[in-house]
Amino acid sequence: MNRTGGGWCDLLSKGVIGLFCSRFGISHTTHNELFQLSVVYERLLQAEQRGEALSRELRKVMVQLRSHSASFNLTCSQTTATRDKRALPGSLQSNALLYLPHLNQYPDSLTPIIHLGQGRSAVSLVLGVPTVQRQKQSYLVNTLQSLLYDLSPAERRDIVIIVFVAETNATFVNSVVQNVQNNLPDDVRSGTIEVISPSLHYYPDFTDLKETFGDSKERVRWRTKQNLDYSFLMLYAQNKGKLYVQLEDDIIAKQGYLEDIKTFTQQVLSQEWLYLEFSQLGFIGKLFRSSDLQMIVEFILMFHNDKPIDWLLDHILWVKACNPEKSSAHCNTEKAKLKRTHKPSLFQHVGLHSSLQGKMQNLKDKDFVKQVLFKSHHNPPAELSSSLKHYQTHSLEGAYRGEDFFWGLTPKKGDYIVIKFSNPQTVKGFLFRSGNIETNGDRFYNTTVEGLPVYSTVKEKVERGELPCCKPSANGFVVMGYFKNGVATGEVDVELQKLSAIRLLVHSDSDVWVLLSEILIKV
Repeated sequence: MNRTGGGWCDLLSKGVIGLFCSRFGISHTTHNELFQLSVVYERLLQAEQRGEALSRELRKVMVQLRSHSASFNLTCSQTTATRDKRALPGSLQSNALLYLPHLNQYPDSLTPIIHLGQGRSAVSLVLGVPTVQRQKQSYLVNTLQSLLYDLSPAERRDIVIIVFVAETNATFVNSVVQNVQNNLPDDVRSGTIEVISPSLHYYPDFTDLKETFGDSKERVRWRTKQNLDYSFLMLYAQNKGKLYVQLEDDIIAKQGYLEDIKTFTQQVLSQEWLYLEFSQLGFIGKLFRSSDLQMIVEFILMFHNDKPIDWLLDHILWVKACNPEKSSAHCNTEKAKLKRTHKPSLFQHVGLHSSLQGKMQNLKDKDFVKQVLFKSHHNPPAELSSSLKHYQTHSLEGAYRGEDFFWGLTPKKGDYIVIKFSNPQTVKGFLFRSGNIETNGDRFYNTTVEGLPVYSTVKEKVERGELPCCKPSANGFVVMGYFKNGVATGEVDVELQKLSAIRLLVHSDSDVWVLLSEILIKV
């Protein structure tokens, strides 16, 4: 056998030596020399591969450091904020990166920052509420209180309300988190409400957007960002429940809306539809199967710069239902089969100031029925007095008679409402509900329900601590209950015997007005 380099190179042309010979043009080298050179070359190759691997790892570390730094800057005043550990489906993530190529530099940019929440999932219904910084006023807390107003404990356990703070300004994000935490602590603690925000890198550069339909640059930016906000919220919500309802942060809900949604959905669940409509305004009150959210998000992302969200939703219906060879009337008929509308509407838009600066929105859903803002009861005759000044015609007397609700100006420490019975009553129980479905924030806070026993012997027992039901208060009254989440309800211990009066006593200054929508004295 010829031992020249050329022979060995021909023989081993598919191996490392052959590659070496070809690369360096070696044709006449002894076997030993060639073998030694091949060993050196193999070592060079291994070193090069290790160098490339280290470079890749270093790039990953640098990206993670940038991501962690951004996360820290966003949540520095909210040390409990965490990253959602659930990964998006591979196909969805890759497609999102295709439509938002700037995210390729930041692998965690589709992972939400979770500020408040207990990780609740496997619920029947997920309610998505995006919120943004507005120039005038925020409606968010009132919206959340309206959604929770008359839900039973079981209903609260079977939903998740996701508040998506669609901003990257740390100061604003943290202010929303604190506001929700302060106003709805029980629902945050139980996991009914979650608050999330996006990565600093989620939004693209909005200065180079294509202008369409004669819209100004600012309006194109606004509607494009809206599309991205909805997409991010849906991505997070898709694995948390069976059904998803898209809402806004400036709406009120019809009393009993949750039961109406469940009843209507159950009636059509086995039929073919893309979404159910519980409000005819824009993108409010649209219900989707969670299993359809991936397709919807991909469609929105694909055309996020082209059209507003409600137009894009109509285009999905067109793609699914319309035959280009048939008439527009036929198309509309087929689209209607994929969009079922519930009447009356369950959600009403109340915000006057749009998130688009300078835009006023006097949008009202004509199919939203007028709400009953109080509940009437037959109460025993009584003389009423209060240190709270009522607003307009919403008097305490009207509320006690079940003709209206009572609306009082901002309570201060020591303010009171006294119900003095015309004749002493053996009271069995009581219910005082503050706030209503439209003004649920106007509640009694840090307020006690107190009774005035007729008999002095009963008062003395309470003062000596011999009646575990009650604690003594001022002027002979005894504490029988407290307002919690705007409601005070309870039974009256029989040992109190007859009462001559019931008093609501405020123990600290309030920042809001107070509204009594229900007064019930059980005798």
